[in-house]
Amino acid sequence: MPAIVSSAIFFIAWDIWFTSINIWTFNSEFIVGQFIAGLPIEEWLFFFITPFSCVFIHEVLTYFVKKDVFAKSTKYINTILASILLILALVYREKTYTFVDFMLLSIFLFIHQYILRTNYLSRFYLTWLVCTLPFLLVDGFITGLPIVMYNNLQNSNIRLFCIPIEDLSYSMLNILFVITIYEYLKQRKANKKISQTL
Repeated sequence: MPAIVSSAIFFIAWDIWFTSINIWTFNSEFIVGQFIAGLPIEEWLFFFITPFSCVFIHEVLTYFVKKDVFAKSTKYINTILASILLILALVYREKTYTFVDFMLLSIFLFIHQYILRTNYLSRFYLTWLVCTLPFLLVDGFITGLPIVMYNNLQNSNIRLFCIPIEDLSYSMLNILFVITIYEYLKQRKANKKISQTL
């Protein structure tokens, strides 16, 4: 729960900011009409339900998939992905959603690889791939109706079907953010247990 709440605080603040400057808006035909700080109640719930589901998937995959399938390639995947995101962020620096989204994810990936040197990044990539299938179905539905409407002057206007390409990196950042805090808290708890037995 601390990991989910921490992630929710960050992304809700981001969402409030982007909604206030018209990066995206919500179609009143498809929401119940209850707002908190300018966001529909459904959007608030999204930032608690989705991270919980993704952490659950992460734990299930870690438990049942013993082989770390991306162990040998994670460093290369991470470096290439972070570099491409950095380049795209600079190319689209005048597009607020694209720039902020790609830049934050690029920096976070570099931090994981070169500063934190986390040992679960390869596991995270498996989690993200599994989470991406339901994400594409749900986000495709949400953007297709549309429930969420995007200001295309503030994004690259590159879409996967009807989904802005930025939503994929936004999803990745959201999942990595909550798993980072979750793994940190889990490790701290394990270390505390070890110290108590000594």
